[in-house]
Amino acid sequence: MFTMPTTTPTSSFLIATILFAIQAVFSPSFAKEPEKKPISFRSDVATILLDNCIACHGPKKAEGGYRIDTFDELLKPGDTGELPIMAAKPTDGELIRRIMSSDKSERMPADADALTIPQIEVLKRWVTEGAKFDGDKGNVTLNLVIPPRQFADPPTTYPAPTPITAMAFSPDGSLLLVGGYHEVTVWKTADGLLSRRIKNIGQRINAIIFLADQKTIAVGCGEPGRNGEVRLIDFESGQLKGVAARTSDVVFDIAVRPAQKGSADPATQTSQPASNEIAVASADGLIRIVNTDTLAEIRTIANHADWVTSIAWSDDGTRLVSGSRDKSAKVFNANTGELLVSYPGHAAAVRGVAFLPDGKQVYSAGTDKKLHRWDAETAKKATEVSVGGEGYKIVRGDTFVFVPSADNQLRRINQSDNKVTHTLAGYQDWVLSTCYHAGTNQIAGGAMNGEVRLWNATDGTLIRNWIAKP
Repeated sequence: MFTMPTTTPTSSFLIATILFAIQAVFSPSFAKEPEKKPISFRSDVATILLDNCIACHGPKKAEGGYRIDTFDELLKPGDTGELPIMAAKPTDGELIRRIMSSDKSERMPADADALTIPQIEVLKRWVTEGAKFDGDKGNVTLNLVIPPRQFADPPTTYPAPTPITAMAFSPDGSLLLVGGYHEVTVWKTADGLLSRRIKNIGQRINAIIFLADQKTIAVGCGEPGRNGEVRLIDFESGQLKGVAARTSDVVFDIAVRPAQKGSADPATQTSQPASNEIAVASADGLIRIVNTDTLAEIRTIANHADWVTSIAWSDDGTRLVSGSRDKSAKVFNANTGELLVSYPGHAAAVRGVAFLPDGKQVYSAGTDKKLHRWDAETAKKATEVSVGGEGYKIVRGDTFVFVPSADNQLRRINQSDNKVTHTLAGYQDWVLSTCYHAGTNQIAGGAMNGEVRLWNATDGTLIRNWIAKP
């Protein structure tokens, strides 16, 4: 006997769909959580260590004899002799045990807030997964291991102007680049109007220069006491091309190496122009020479006892002069890093340095409110000139130098007789930075209160001024 079906095809399909969904929910193969991505030492672990541990466990200060400034050091026991990392039992290793301890005398970081639960979980997972290193070399400092950071956008409008500690003209002189907050602002020199903004840069900007290709800018930036770097940025697009140097503290100055006319590579005896090299001065007390094509660090010079605030090459590219908060200016052989001479004449922090065109003498300025001129071989002082207040980075032309000063003025000084020929006034605050464009014969000075003043470099007449505040 034929029996009519109790369900229609549509209802059968619906029932089957529901049963399949129920099975999917309760089936072990479907209920399993998505597999977590392994913890990266470069991206996840190194940043936590840098932000929370490096101050007490770095190369200069290693509490308990324990250092974390490189992966290799991180694995070594401190004074206790206890292994810092034990993958089999992560909570038994000193690193995890200390950051999780409820005993304030043991818990790390000391005298600071405890790590957050998510941060602790990242470190525990990394150890449990085998404490693997995904960098190239374990002896490289953590700040060089981490990938380039993506910085937060600056505010759309600033609540107040920022101090101008870095400036640079565009190659044709039509634009002025000014350091802002996490950005470089670009202004038209013809009318002082904002042209565009280059973002994704460190918090404070202390140096802006164009590389030899005239298309790439190098920006020295950082956050005091935490990090510093030199970002290489395509000027036209504003896109990050690479990070040429990373430090544990802010970058103060950058200088492009001139081509070495007549110099030769000992191995090939061929002329070696080196315009793809920069010298970097930073608050960690080091000078770094870096290849901007490969981003490789060619040489590190560790001769200053405090911040290196300024750096300059001789015109032939064979020597470097640096200024430091340790009250000295020093001249080095750029190819070997050998110290050639040290000038102690300021007896105060040195903020700006420059070779004279012939390379035989050096200018330096600093907190003693004077511009010093001295011999690059003997360090014997030739003369000194009052600059009214603390002097900052020196900008040099062929026949003159400009020195910005904390007395709210910018001075033009002749190289021939060391006389102040023009005092550019009108600022309402300290003049912190300056830049010169030979093609348009213009000099710009930036002040603590965010004011930019653009002058004729020959006669000192004011062309225009504005507040560089988006």
